[in-house]
Amino acid sequence: MGGDLRRSGLPGGADTERTRPGAEARAAGTPKTVGVVWGLLILNTLGSAGAKTVIPLPRSLIQLVTMGALVAAFTLALALNLRLRIRASAFLLLLTLLLVPSVLSSLQLESGLGALFRCARLALFVGTLWLLSRWWDGLTFVRHHIRVYFAVLGSVAVGLVVSPGAALPELYGGRLVGALWPLTPPQIGQYAAVIIGLTVLLVLGRRTDRASAAVVVVPSAVLLALTHTRTATLGLLAGLTLAIGSLVLTSAAARRFFTWAVLCAAVAATVFAAALRAWFLRGQSQENLTSLTGRATVWDALLAAPRTTVETLFGVGLGDKSFGGLPIDNSWLAVYHEQGLTGVTLVAAMILVLGGVALLRPPSLPRACAIFLISYCAIASYTEAGLGDASPYLLHLTVAAALLAAPAAATPLPAPEPPRRHVPRWARDRR
Repeated sequence: MGGDLRRSGLPGGADTERTRPGAEARAAGTPKTVGVVWGLLILNTLGSAGAKTVIPLPRSLIQLVTMGALVAAFTLALALNLRLRIRASAFLLLLTLLLVPSVLSSLQLESGLGALFRCARLALFVGTLWLLSRWWDGLTFVRHHIRVYFAVLGSVAVGLVVSPGAALPELYGGRLVGALWPLTPPQIGQYAAVIIGLTVLLVLGRRTDRASAAVVVVPSAVLLALTHTRTATLGLLAGLTLAIGSLVLTSAAARRFFTWAVLCAAVAATVFAAALRAWFLRGQSQENLTSLTGRATVWDALLAAPRTTVETLFGVGLGDKSFGGLPIDNSWLAVYHEQGLTGVTLVAAMILVLGGVALLRPPSLPRACAIFLISYCAIASYTEAGLGDASPYLLHLTVAAALLAAPAAATPLPAPEPPRRHVPRWARDRR
């Protein structure tokens, strides 16, 4: 069963994997409904705030759809795992403990009754992840991740074709937004960067062919460029560098790709320096770039605000990741504001545990994918919020945890040599 099974489809599909003994059994043991549950979790984290869509969607309707998706995901996961078989996970344990400061701070109602609602959402979210942990088996969730987010980007591309004016509004400086579903440029950039990185790693690991990978990478790269999202681009480049670097000593394909990537990057930086600088600045002044488009002002005000001891330890309760009516746009400060130092400690522990386990694992494709996701989330956490609440970033880290928890594929044993037939000496002489 060591043949290369390929068929048309998205990269990373079960039929594009170079199978090994035991891989077929694990893939066959994962119900297809698990992919549906994962898609519903992603739908829940798409958010309800963004640009104006071609067909106006009431925010109440969007919230109904996203919350309904979470309830449906939990119900399906429970139906699939009625015996409550779960996999031990330090990552999920720490994520569960994060509920403690969330609930304690939300009970004070400083952020209103919405804080308790968000706590219930986070509890359902974490519970669904526990139920799915039974099927953590290597690259399965990587495939689901690529497929679902590629479908989301497909809706963005359709919106761009149907209504270019709504997809590239002046309100966002001509940056790409979701015209069919309210998605902001950072969201689209994040989804594109993540599936580009994972698909490239699947190609290097020979788990998909280049033609299928190009179907995902090329349009996703175009959408990423149209969003002008610096954080996603830097996270993609840094994450791929670390991930491919972990494969360099054991993979000739990774060494060739790394060499060509460095050469192409050097040439591009020389020839297209002016165009790249203009794309990076997005028409902003150097002063605006230095203040991270106004984020630093919000951060300074948040840190300077007076807090009680309880608020310092447990925060003010789950909110909309804003301070003074302005978005915080920093995962660590958002967690500090809403879940206090206790929350910051738990989130840091999650990152450190996953990173430590990844460093201790031998070089492999699952390890490289996990390193990419962990490093991307760590980099994006500086200018994006989400590590302390139900969000795509927690889903990225869950995929990394699934990759690191899965047992390594069995190494095929060499075929035994056929027994030698004893030939008498007199018979050998006659030959």
